[in-house]
Amino acid sequence: MKCANVLKNKLDILVDLKNTDKSLFETPDPLQIAKIYKDEFIALLCALFAYGNAKNIVNFLNKLDFSLLNLSEKQIQKDLKGFKYRFQNEKDIMQIFITFSRLKNEISLNELFTKAYQKRQNTTDVILAFMQKIRKLNSYSSYGYDFFFGKIWQNIPTSPLKRYNMYLRWMVRKDELDLGIFTKIHTKDLLIPLDTHLFKISLTLGLLKRKIYDYKSVLELTQKLREFDANDPIKYDFALYRLGQSKEIDAWALNI
Repeated sequence: MKCANVLKNKLDILVDLKNTDKSLFETPDPLQIAKIYKDEFIALLCALFAYGNAKNIVNFLNKLDFSLLNLSEKQIQKDLKGFKYRFQNEKDIMQIFITFSRLKNEISLNELFTKAYQKRQNTTDVILAFMQKIRKLNSYSSYGYDFFFGKIWQNIPTSPLKRYNMYLRWMVRKDELDLGIFTKIHTKDLLIPLDTHLFKISLTLGLLKRKIYDYKSVLELTQKLREFDANDPIKYDFALYRLGQSKEIDAWALNI
């Protein structure tokens, strides 16, 4: 119990230090771009392109003309010629923008996500509802396009759904770090945006016992963080991520 209290106290101090604009802009992060626009669709594009090297992600996002979401599909195809990013080729990126444009013309993400959330107060339901919606809007399929949006599951997902849970953190939490645009989804129901780095950090700190990187580990880690803050467990996400990124985790863990 003493060890758990020490860890909670240290993490709370770390949150106060790291959940700030100053800390956010110390190294490249896709949230930096999302905060410029404060737009639900642009933020989701930033989150779903957020895989790979953070510097490369931000460099790519800085090259995109997000105003294309408000233009015709013909204009989108014209202006995105030559654009590609890792698994997404030129056509994939065109179709991603076209899908977002079609969705934007039909419903806001806030409305879509809130409706799905209100049925069971489950944020994974929100992600599934979005995936199902975009599949109805565009039948296009390729490896890069399908990777970008993710695979629809039956029953429960196996994927940690890191990019979507990160987006929900941005949009639901409201402080100096996160945007707080979705006001009808409660922070207590958010799930940790678990990537492989945070997975290893959580094992090192004893926050996680499960040795498999999957959705069940997301649930286990989130539940552990709820012991520290039942109303806002995901406030620890960015601080833990920065702790691993700075390579301070081993020395930090020794003092617990």
